This record gives sequence, C-alpha cells and structure tokens, in this order.
Amino acid sequence: MLSERRRHARALFAPLGPTYDRVGATLSFGQDPRWRRFLVSRLPADRGHVLDVATGTGLVAEALVARGFSVTGLDQSAEMLALARKRFGDRVELVEASAAALPFPDASFDHLTFTYLLRYVDDPAATMHELARVVRPGGTVAMLEFDVPRGVWRPLWDLWVGIGLPVAGRLISPGWHEVGRFLGPSIRAFHAAYPEPALLALWRDAGIADVRSRRLSLGGGVVMWGRRDG
Repeated sequence: MLSERRRHARALFAPLGPTYDRVGATLSFGQDPRWRRFLVSRLPADRGHVLDVATGTGLVAEALVARGFSVTGLDQSAEMLALARKRFGDRVELVEASAAALPFPDASFDHLTFTYLLRYVDDPAATMHELARVVRPGGTVAMLEFDVPRGVWRPLWDLWVGIGLPVAGRLISPGWHEVGRFLGPSIRAFHAAYPEPALLALWRDAGIADVRSRRLSLGGGVVMWGRRDG
C-alpha cells in the first residue's frame, strides 16, 4: 500500500509528463539541464551499467546513454515512464517500481544516479541503504537535489519560490500551479531536516565513501556523489 507521501508525489507529477522537460527547464531559468549534465559528469567513463532512479521522462538516462553507458531507468510513475518509452524505444530498460524497494539483487549495477528523490520518500536513510545495496563495491552513486541559497541570494530565492513559481505555474496549467505551490515548502522542509552535514552522514551510514558535493547556480541545486564501499 502506498503511503500518503508517495501517493501525493505520484498524483503531483502524473499530469506533467508532456510538458515536464520544457517547463522544468524554463522555471529553473535553464539551470536544471545544466545540473543534470554535471550529475552525469561525476560518473567514471567506464561505460558500465547504470541504474537511474526517479528517471522520470528519461533526461538523465538520455545523457548517460550519450556517454556510452548501459542504462536501466526506474520510476514509480507509469505516466512518466510512458514518455520515457517514447524517448528511448528499446534502447533503455524501464522499470516501474519504488526506490524504497528495488526489484534487483545486491550489487546488480556498476553505478547509480538519482534525481529529486529523497524529498518524496518516507525514510531517506532506509532509501539510501536500498540504493547503495544494488551498486557493486567501488561503483559511483550520484544525486541531484534542490538546495537553498545562502547570503544575499536567499531573499531572491524566497521571492521566486514563494511567489514566482506559483504564479508562473498558474499561467501554465493547474498541475504546474500545484507543483509551484508545493516546491518551496518541500525544499525548505527537507533542507531543515537534512542540511548538508546531515545529508553527508546519511550517505556514509549507507556505506558510501569519499562523499563529495558541489553547490550549483548560487546554491539553488546540489550534486552529491561518492563511492560504494566494499
């Protein structure tokens, strides 16, 4: 049975699929595609097999394929995966499942990526353990997530997520209006619960070593990556 948090996440993004790539790039002022490219660049160029969790419409998976990786994409949204199938045909294996219970044996993949995931799961610590479980020792785990800017940029960020995103979303569609209203409080709540030191500790506790992070676009996004410990 789906939890309330997971039901909400599925309902929130189900209607966005056809416009997700274009509108997501626009509302992030073009930064979301840049962040995804940086995420992919954190993986070694070994052309291994990557599990892309929360693959959505397949934006990260597409970048991974372009770099020569074999990719399996996983998402809990059938609607998003339907669009990913149109993108890839049979070039990428796509699986509908939850990140909290991956349907793969231990050490099944060389590397793993995930995007905007931990804010939507019931237990981020348990999910990190589950993600690490399916990566071989020595493989890379890499994440993209929103972050909260610091200093002089914080008031501008608060203005955009508090007023700009809801208004822009309302002009696009009811679904995007709902996302615009949701994102600011969701990002703030996750950042308060898991500031960077706590998030780094979460990764290390899951068995991921040499964890590093890079804040991007004045702190609006963060990419974190590390090596699956043996």
